[in-house]
Amino acid sequence: MAATSIRLGVDIGGTFTDVVLEKDGELFSTKVLTTYVAPENAIIDGMYQVCAKADVDPSQIDQIIHGTTLATNALIERRGAKTALITTEGFRDVIEMRTESRFEQYDLNLNLPDPLLPRHMRFTIGGRVDANGAVLIDIDRAEVEAVVDQIAKAGFESVAVGLIHSYLNPTHEQLVREVLAEKLPDVAISISSEVSPQMREYERFNTVVANAYIKPLMASYLGRLEDRLKAEGVSCRIFLMHSGGGIISIQNAADFPVRLVESGPAGGAVFAAHIAARYGLDKVLSFDMGGTTAKICLIKNQTPKTSRVFEVARTYRFKKGSGMPISIPVIDMVEIGAGGGSLAHVDAMRQIRVGPESAGSEPGPACYGRGGERPGVTDADLVLGKLDPDNFAGGSIKLHPEASKAALNRNVGEKLDMDAVEAAFGVAEVVDENMANAARVHAVENGEDLSEYTMIAFGGAAPLHAGRLCEKLGVDRLLVPPGAGVGSAIGFLRAPFSFEANRSVYMKLSDFDAERIKSLLGDLKAEATGFVRTCDEVSPILSEFKVYMRYTGQGWEIPIDLTEAQAMAPDAATFEARFIEDYSKLFGRPVEGMDIEITVWSVNATTPPETVPRMVETAGLEAATTTGSRQLFDAGSAKYLEAGIVNRFEMPLGARATGPAAVVEDETTIIVPASRDAIRQPDGCIDVIIKGAAQ
Repeated sequence: MAATSIRLGVDIGGTFTDVVLEKDGELFSTKVLTTYVAPENAIIDGMYQVCAKADVDPSQIDQIIHGTTLATNALIERRGAKTALITTEGFRDVIEMRTESRFEQYDLNLNLPDPLLPRHMRFTIGGRVDANGAVLIDIDRAEVEAVVDQIAKAGFESVAVGLIHSYLNPTHEQLVREVLAEKLPDVAISISSEVSPQMREYERFNTVVANAYIKPLMASYLGRLEDRLKAEGVSCRIFLMHSGGGIISIQNAADFPVRLVESGPAGGAVFAAHIAARYGLDKVLSFDMGGTTAKICLIKNQTPKTSRVFEVARTYRFKKGSGMPISIPVIDMVEIGAGGGSLAHVDAMRQIRVGPESAGSEPGPACYGRGGERPGVTDADLVLGKLDPDNFAGGSIKLHPEASKAALNRNVGEKLDMDAVEAAFGVAEVVDENMANAARVHAVENGEDLSEYTMIAFGGAAPLHAGRLCEKLGVDRLLVPPGAGVGSAIGFLRAPFSFEANRSVYMKLSDFDAERIKSLLGDLKAEATGFVRTCDEVSPILSEFKVYMRYTGQGWEIPIDLTEAQAMAPDAATFEARFIEDYSKLFGRPVEGMDIEITVWSVNATTPPETVPRMVETAGLEAATTTGSRQLFDAGSAKYLEAGIVNRFEMPLGARATGPAAVVEDETTIIVPASRDAIRQPDGCIDVIIKGAAQ
């Protein structure tokens, strides 16, 4: 990565916009409320605040790296552009039929999530490509023009094109794009052979639809951001964090905004991996909770787990298959609608429900005093003593406890015969159990035991809830790093420039074609490297090779890593040995006598990762000095306890705060339950451990 002296990391969340400025290794940060109508306004405001703290002029900024959950939230809340889908005749209902699998097979009243586009927004055309990429039926341009005329009359803002087997032969999709561009020059166009050139039409169609759905929103926003920054005298290049944990150019981001769907959370995972490396931790549970969503990610050997398909907005008890699949390279995590702004209500079964609907920043939870009448998680936290009403977000936002109590009474307490405190306790426990259950399910899906893991928590709301989450999950150790309230934005500054190119080309090992493989991987390497070079013209670029393999007849593949030597001099015996090795690790033994097939080929080009020195930890023998105390509701004992207040930045190295306690700072508050102690480590991390335990 090119060396720069002043860099800005910006993370737009559903409630807060986090801004971090790094000047010669020193970090300056702030949180400002996200401005929905024009998100760039919050960035400008935050930029001036951190520049003032660092004593620099905005024109001195050398690089801006940006990530956002705007795309994710638009998909979760269905707030995208009016979008049409053009697909092959006979495949109109693929995104509604899904895979026909039942994620809860014994539920007779199972409701599948609605597709992003209803049936009347999906159009079909003739023409057909077979599974080998050969044209069976030519496409009729006149028919395409007639469909485009229908789309024009309906006033669509964006069009997705997903034709069968286009990942092998994109010519038909390219013709449809050509007609669309001629007839509808102002309409955004996305074609699946560029957005997600992979087999499995349901995932591919859903991905291109999602790309089209958010493309006008993101293109408009990124254009306005560039213009506003230039108007403020900031002329440096702007880069975007993508879902795979790397950085791409702003133009690539505008063309493929679906790659930004997990950009904010990906930055958080990179941040957590950086902390894990500093502490030499090989098993880490990353927990990121902001104002709108909570994200949970497994990090093994200081590397976030990655996938090429993930789900947005799981709707049914976090069950795999109940969300919206997006087929792009991504850091694998579970995301649920549980944040500080998530709204609480009582359902028809007289049960407390929290989220996924969020109060956001406009109007915000009831305690913001901006007109919000429904209680959010922040209201519950305030009533339970987790927040200081006079020092929220560094004192920039005054909270109103009486408004929180009134909202909790009106929406929860009166319906369940509870007072405001009981209602707040119920809301907090429900949201904590929602997150704990999501973590359990994610761990089980990956064959992991969370009791062996260390939690790293960040995001504005995570330190308020992480201690209780550890109690529920049986996790013994929690680390809250400095800058936890703006963790994702710091992660952007730690991420490499990278881009992953992949392609579906089916091949059996019995038909192994070394020359074709070498050519294919060479093309993918050139494509991925080309994307990275648009961001960084000087740094060396590393290539990571991966193929997805399975036994013939199996439904799903497993990823197999290859060295560059193995990829560039492909050999069937080597591919088979690598597959059997990894397959045996996952499933205990190989399957004898079965042919093996490869379905997807992938090359990730990346600049070298940052070297992280190992830190020497302290045992925490000195008692921390408290600056006061307050009544804090302890969930473990279900009552208010006297909790010491400790200023994080006045805590000496090695000081230990005994729970219950509130470790306070401007951007968040770390709640230490009665069952835990908190130690200040040399790097500024607050190390929350079982009470009385020695490090």
